[in-house]
Amino acid sequence: MQTSSATQPNTFAEDVRRGLSSEPKFLSSKYFYDDEGSRLFQKIMKLPEYYLTESEFEIFSTQTKQIYEAFGASGAEFDLIELGAGDGAKTSVLVEYFLKQKAAFTYVPIDISEEALHFLTEKFTVQFPNLSIQTERGDYFRALKTFKSKSDRRKIILFLGSNIGNFGRQQAQDFFASLRAAMNDVDRLFVGFDLQKDPRVILRAYDDASGVTAEFNLNLLTRINRELGADFNLSDFSHYASYHPIEGAARSFLISRKVQTVSIKTLNESFEFAAWEPIFMEISQKYNPAMIDDLARTSGFQIAENFFDGKNFYADSLWKPA
Repeated sequence: MQTSSATQPNTFAEDVRRGLSSEPKFLSSKYFYDDEGSRLFQKIMKLPEYYLTESEFEIFSTQTKQIYEAFGASGAEFDLIELGAGDGAKTSVLVEYFLKQKAAFTYVPIDISEEALHFLTEKFTVQFPNLSIQTERGDYFRALKTFKSKSDRRKIILFLGSNIGNFGRQQAQDFFASLRAAMNDVDRLFVGFDLQKDPRVILRAYDDASGVTAEFNLNLLTRINRELGADFNLSDFSHYASYHPIEGAARSFLISRKVQTVSIKTLNESFEFAAWEPIFMEISQKYNPAMIDDLARTSGFQIAENFFDGKNFYADSLWKPA
């Protein structure tokens, strides 16, 4: 779900203006992840319906040695860079194994949320007192560029949790091409992909019974109220999720429950909503192996190895520059 970037308030305001002025209306999912949004997403990842976390954790837990060997982690010193690190629960499995193998590496979590980075640093410092850790806060590419100037070591970049699913096809290709431009031939990219499966299983993951995903989506309206002086009444909007198996895409919306007008002070504008009008919030693309291979090739990579969970719900794909 996570596609955050560090942005200035005026950029946030202009993106909200553009989205709410469009037909159909939309809001960018990159703004989900303020501190409260990050907290709610951590909660989502622990839900029984949200199989993605368990599937990726299984890969990391049962194939740790194979991943270590595929990374070539026993060689020279390297930087283990994680984009959108969150709470680092899955990554801790790799970190623990790497440390036991006496691999020489620095862990570099990159995240938009200062709170998430602070929590992760405290957690890993206690859990792994011998770990070298260096946090970078903000936009992935800006942070990578900043970090690259500090280190000329080999890089292994992690982009986990099927975060790439939040990108459209061209966006995903552009994203990976930009990463490729920041990488050397010896660097590696490890990407999590949610695979196509029973549509009912997928839909439940984005419409959980306890309503945490709804709260997560609605939190963006709360953020707009707080940061831009809007007057969204959250009870006048409801969360709706759908999955289209032909496209392999899950989508989420906020639906206006009535005819209403929302004002945003920072923009000095008001926006009209019809009854049951949707705001498109997020896409979560599901992949198959052929799609993963095509995306790698068109982005300047080739697949070194794929790792699957036991149910073939999920894949972590190791890419090397082509």
